[in-house]
Amino acid sequence: MSQVEAELRTEPVAENVQPLFGTIDFILLAIIVGFAGWYYLRNKKKNDESANAARSYSIQPTTMTLQTSSDNSFIKKLKTSGRSLVVFYGSQTGTGEEFAGRLAKEGLRYRMKGMVADPEECDMEELVSLKTIPNSLAVFCLATYGEGDPTDNAMEFYEWLQNGDADLSGLNYAVFGLGNKTYEHYNQVAIYVDKRLEELGATRVYDLGLGDDDANIEDDFITWKDKFWPAVCEFFNIESTGEDVSIRQYRLQEFTDEMPERIFTGEMARLHSLQNQRPPFDAKNPFLAKVIVNRELHKGGDRSCMHIEFDIEGSKMRYDAGDHIAAYPTNDQELVEKIGKHTNTDLDTVFTLINTDEESSKKHPFPCPCSYRTALTYYLDITMNPRTHVLKELSEYCSDAEEKEKLKSMSSTKPEGKALYQKWIIEENRNIVHVLEDLPSCRPALDHLCELLPRLQPRYYSISSSPKLYPTTVHITAVLVDYTTPTGRHNKGVATTFLASKKPQLDAPPPTVPVFIRKSQFRLPTKPQTPIIMVGPGTGLAPFRGFIQERDFHAKDGKTVGETVLYFGCRKRSEDFIYGEELEEYAKKGLLTLHVAFSRDQAHKVYVTHLLEKSADELWRIIGENNGHFYICGDARNMASDVRNVITKILINKGNMTEDDAVAYLKKMETQKRLSADVWS
Repeated sequence: MSQVEAELRTEPVAENVQPLFGTIDFILLAIIVGFAGWYYLRNKKKNDESANAARSYSIQPTTMTLQTSSDNSFIKKLKTSGRSLVVFYGSQTGTGEEFAGRLAKEGLRYRMKGMVADPEECDMEELVSLKTIPNSLAVFCLATYGEGDPTDNAMEFYEWLQNGDADLSGLNYAVFGLGNKTYEHYNQVAIYVDKRLEELGATRVYDLGLGDDDANIEDDFITWKDKFWPAVCEFFNIESTGEDVSIRQYRLQEFTDEMPERIFTGEMARLHSLQNQRPPFDAKNPFLAKVIVNRELHKGGDRSCMHIEFDIEGSKMRYDAGDHIAAYPTNDQELVEKIGKHTNTDLDTVFTLINTDEESSKKHPFPCPCSYRTALTYYLDITMNPRTHVLKELSEYCSDAEEKEKLKSMSSTKPEGKALYQKWIIEENRNIVHVLEDLPSCRPALDHLCELLPRLQPRYYSISSSPKLYPTTVHITAVLVDYTTPTGRHNKGVATTFLASKKPQLDAPPPTVPVFIRKSQFRLPTKPQTPIIMVGPGTGLAPFRGFIQERDFHAKDGKTVGETVLYFGCRKRSEDFIYGEELEEYAKKGLLTLHVAFSRDQAHKVYVTHLLEKSADELWRIIGENNGHFYICGDARNMASDVRNVITKILINKGNMTEDDAVAYLKKMETQKRLSADVWS
């Protein structure tokens, strides 16, 4: 019940009973009213403090206004601004939002003024009224996340479609999905939404598009988009203007040195939220965790794997074994300086970018005003391969005709242009700094570059500890990303390089990292006696370390613990058998059955899949006869699919099943949460 509702409900009661009271009753009433007033003021103060905490600037840009029903009406915004195209996005890493923005922008070329919309900030039930706007079209750019789940910002919309029965006749729509073929539930969200909208009476203007991030999602999007627009023109009987659309979404304002310090709200965003830490902590309000341990796990070789412990005491953050922790990294200062050099910009200049679309809830692309250095260090991704629309905009800044044509070609839809983009950008792994280095005549305006570059996203890590043992610390296990590109450049992972620098020193305060916890469905069985099998080569071991710790805790507590079986793989026992001593100690005391594959310790390579094949009887007994749980963590592209294939064969051979029966059995295990995967590509 809100504070306003509480006041409305208490005031009439007092008015009704007051005439019946005597003197003593008046005294009692005064005491009650006084107490109520004190309670109200106390709660108001708490609410004000909470509101202030919510309003405090944070790493992620937020809209600092209360959302009313009018604010949530995208229909009203469309009508008042003369728009007919609305592009909704479900995005976890920013790509879906980026694609939505590109579609909305291109709508002008087809006489359709567009708007980008976050379904979390909209009243999605208004879809039933979109038909009241002539020639209206709703496009959905939706990513599939986790085990076939919608992204956080699309969850309510997805559930509304699942549970509701709205009449969407008259709604014109199209869907583009963002997925990854190495995952079991490839583009499941987009496939469902496309089908469900049709079931509710909506009209599909163009076929569902499916983007594969494991291959080249940029090419998938462009290929779909180039067929989508002609279909839109035919459907609405409109023609393209034939004009190239290159419209700035944000206008620039730079500040002089004489301006007061209070304008530096972009810098203050970080300082205020991280110095005035107030729960609850989440993606928009991360907790500044102390790094209390950062040690090397590998004992040799040319690779590095870090064991890092974050102190979360006082944060009120809670986690379960199997959850993830997200860390906000910062970009390498060497790369930041190079961008300043190649754009001929003083990086300490303070600026702001203001959205030219007054109807948009996103007033700035990141916290503004701030310095260019702050934007490039904390807010923008300067290490990913630039997408084609960025190259197209950059071409306008080239003074050399050949370099200009090269960028234009790579941003085109011609086969030779796509091939050049694939080779020059993707295969040779160039980021924006490399592009500027290799095309010296390209000198873009830095504010425009800040508009074009995607947001720097937090990096997620499987938690490798159990809260039963470590309630105030979170452990992670991370391999340092460090490699040489085909052009001979030395590339370093943004987050792991950042984390590697966070080493506690005896004579200095502990280093800190902004973090938050993300809940997962990757969970131990509720009953400790349920047998489990875990397959986690390399850092795929991380969540299972927490699982094993938790089972050991229950065993020490006198509870019956079921079979706990781990299949782990690495290159060499002497180099990268991470947590080897811990695992062998658990095995020695009988808690853990340990199967280890050291792929390079013998002439022929041995992987976890080979061990699984040899242990067919054990696997069938646990998952086929005793209803055990099976877990996979690690590489999605090869390992996870290979493991599923082995399990399918075991079900066929040991369970006397047909292939269809075995596949159905695995699906049933997934539905029952007996088969879980935490994988990445």
